[in-house]
Amino acid sequence: MKNVVILGSTGSIGKSTLDVIRNLKHKYKVVALSANSQWELLSKQVNEFKPESVSIADERCVDLLRNSLSGNSVQILTGENSVREMVSKENVDIVLSAIVGGAGLPAAIEVIKSRKTLALANKEALVMAGGLIMPMAKENGVNIIPVDSEHSAVLQALRAGRREEVKKIIITASGGPFRNHPKEKLSEVTKEEALNHPTWNMGKKITIDSATLMNKALEVIEAKWLFDLDATQIEVVIHPESIIHSLVEFCDGSVIAQMGLPDMKVPIQFALTYPDRENGNAKLLDLATLGTLNFQKPDMDKFPALRLGYEVVEKGGTMGATFNAANEVAVQAFLDNKIKFTDITKAVEHVMKEHNFIKDPTLQDIMDADEYARKETKICLS
Repeated sequence: MKNVVILGSTGSIGKSTLDVIRNLKHKYKVVALSANSQWELLSKQVNEFKPESVSIADERCVDLLRNSLSGNSVQILTGENSVREMVSKENVDIVLSAIVGGAGLPAAIEVIKSRKTLALANKEALVMAGGLIMPMAKENGVNIIPVDSEHSAVLQALRAGRREEVKKIIITASGGPFRNHPKEKLSEVTKEEALNHPTWNMGKKITIDSATLMNKALEVIEAKWLFDLDATQIEVVIHPESIIHSLVEFCDGSVIAQMGLPDMKVPIQFALTYPDRENGNAKLLDLATLGTLNFQKPDMDKFPALRLGYEVVEKGGTMGATFNAANEVAVQAFLDNKIKFTDITKAVEHVMKEHNFIKDPTLQDIMDADEYARKETKICLS
């Protein structure tokens, strides 16, 4: 029996993880859950999975959660030390981090320091500080297993050969809702249109990132750190059906693809069971019914976020933290109907150019870059 902590249990990834564990309850037990503010859903999760402890970030919800769990022996935590307290317990084997955005960085560091296996759905941690996190994980003997469907696909395909035989990886992208939208009309798209993703059902922030292709830019940066690649070894291709999740091309010309219907339960389960596999509860792929798969090159003129992602890979340093923070603020401004869709990437590029770049940053330098980018983006958009 392996004990699992789920950080961000009330989000889409967290809920899918609990669904996976329902199917694998003979081998996996939930020992801790954390959420931001959805205390009612967290309370239901506690009653079903009976963890030892839970954490809720929004202190206004603590009493509401406590009252809803009266008579339950679960430990209720809040505050900045709550994640550290949960992940550092001796009985914890795996921590799945599905915290949204830059807030996931401190949690990832705590997991690594506690020497637990990190199943990482929070790509922003590596985008911001991959140059610090990957060496720290190696020093502490910690496995970082990606939960993103694309990076999980790369990890699986890499098992077909040796690392030195890899020529490049190919990350697929659905293209989002505006794949065929005229460039000159992108400034007119509404929040509702941007949130209408054609393939995946995700949270609002990641759905907007998929519409701008910012999410794919973040994945390119994450892939650089996870698999120790340079920009020339990472390719992006638009694949609207989202059946092939990523591919690895080897030096002999062989290309190994990982395929499946778009269902996050598959990469989540692989992260929990890695390096083994278990019977899953996802719907199976039927190629004959599917018929045709389509591919095309991404238009970086129409979707400049992807170009910016490659710039971050090439420059490194504090560029990732700046890129991520500016995007988080700009996306929220768009969701609040304060800016146009096309203003998101414009603001990110402006802040990237203006920030004080540091090539070999400390963790404090990264946090300072994050703070600067958030303030500067708000000024830029006001």
